[in-house]
Amino acid sequence: MARSRFDVCLDEVLRHEGGYADHPSDPGGATNLGITRQTLASWRKVSPWWALEKAEVRGLKRDEAAQIYRANYWDRSGAGHLPPGLDLALFDFAVNSGPDRAVRILQAELAVATDGRVGPLTLDAIKTRIALKGAAGLIDAFCGRRLSFLSQLSTYAVFGKGWSARVAAIRKAALAAATTTSTKPNTWSTTMDRFNGYKTYITAALMLLAGLAQVLGVDLPALDSGSAGHLIMEALAVIFLRKGLKADLARG
Repeated sequence: MARSRFDVCLDEVLRHEGGYADHPSDPGGATNLGITRQTLASWRKVSPWWALEKAEVRGLKRDEAAQIYRANYWDRSGAGHLPPGLDLALFDFAVNSGPDRAVRILQAELAVATDGRVGPLTLDAIKTRIALKGAAGLIDAFCGRRLSFLSQLSTYAVFGKGWSARVAAIRKAALAAATTTSTKPNTWSTTMDRFNGYKTYITAALMLLAGLAQVLGVDLPALDSGSAGHLIMEALAVIFLRKGLKADLARG
């Protein structure tokens, strides 16, 4: 069974988050699997948040962390509505800097209203942008805006090198996901395209068979309004007309 995009993206996020840490310069304080003490306390409904012992943060398991990531960052940012690659770029940004800010910066790149919510207008803008310039261009520009935002933070001198490396890695993984998806054939789409290409011939063949059936004396009540001669002539006309159109298109 294929893994969901959330699971794939979470693997990439956790690759950068690591295990337990309690850096004095990190405003998040005690953190494990990227989940801060305050976030975990809120998730578990512990108030005030500092009543949650740091040992609880240290003992956090991946299953619970995944639930928090899905609810607080993946779903809240709307990453699940985005195409592969862009979903990872938005999700990871949301984890680091908050869903609202991540979405607003994406919207700023798309030149739509920055309301912090991925709605129909934002999704339409994404489709238009990708159709015009490709997914890679949007992902690259979005990651560039993220790095620009991070470079303006007061803690960039301490964490800047690590942040830059993370954005570069996420950019690379996102571009790889977008490229793989765009080059992977869509079996259903291919099948339907082939059917559409042949359905004219199928229709003509049915008309031809119906005409021949009438010539042979087979009664087809549904076709009383069309004579055998007309059916055969129309079928042949459809076949030759389509072949002529294909030849013209090939020459053009």
